[in-house]
Amino acid sequence: MMTEPLILREDRAGWTILTLNRPDKLNALTVPLFRELRAHVVALASDDAIGCVVLRGAGKCFSAGHDLGDIASGEDVPSRGWHSETLRMMERLRKPVIAAVHGHCYTGALEVALACDFIIAADSARFGDTHAKWALTPIWGMSQRLPRRVGTATAKRLMFTADMIDAAEAVRIGLAEYMVPAAELDAEIERIAARIVANSAFSHAANKRLLEATDGGALDAGLQWEVMENEGVGPDMRDRIAAFTGKRG
Repeated sequence: MMTEPLILREDRAGWTILTLNRPDKLNALTVPLFRELRAHVVALASDDAIGCVVLRGAGKCFSAGHDLGDIASGEDVPSRGWHSETLRMMERLRKPVIAAVHGHCYTGALEVALACDFIIAADSARFGDTHAKWALTPIWGMSQRLPRRVGTATAKRLMFTADMIDAAEAVRIGLAEYMVPAAELDAEIERIAARIVANSAFSHAANKRLLEATDGGALDAGLQWEVMENEGVGPDMRDRIAAFTGKRG
């Protein structure tokens, strides 16, 4: 009997959906699930047919977070920083990666979502960092990515209180980019992925590199980096301009 994959990949027209697939466990995150996620990330890194990745959860939610049972019993982790390394690999894909969140997105799950380029929230989404509730400390990136997304004071508030916030509050503080009705999440994923892959994959990769290299640095240094280290024009630049001017002419 074949075991159901813990991560499902569904390729669309130039983009793909990766789905966390433990719906009976609220997509709680385990080492085997991360192994499959890592394998998909490695495959996507060299797949030029895919220009955008959407990460979401099956069933009732995105993910309730790190599987507490696994934590309590001890995990067979390849190395101390292996989970964090896996998320960094996903974050550094040379193509946009979007988290589409509905329902629960707590602690480890929030760390996964934060490693995506941005978050779209269904109005059913709930976010929180509960490390302090369980006497845990982050090791998958919360202390680094959350303050970069929402600011240090707001990150401290969320981390110290372990409060849950709804989708509207997530948008207000900049954690999520925008909110859509849960019933429209699938359609919104289709719309935004189509708009992204219609644009230049060369530009997406170059822009991610520029943004990453200068994040948090001094403005003048960043401006100099943009001038000196930008990757110029893409191989499809002339074709894109010709197609546009041809339509106008």
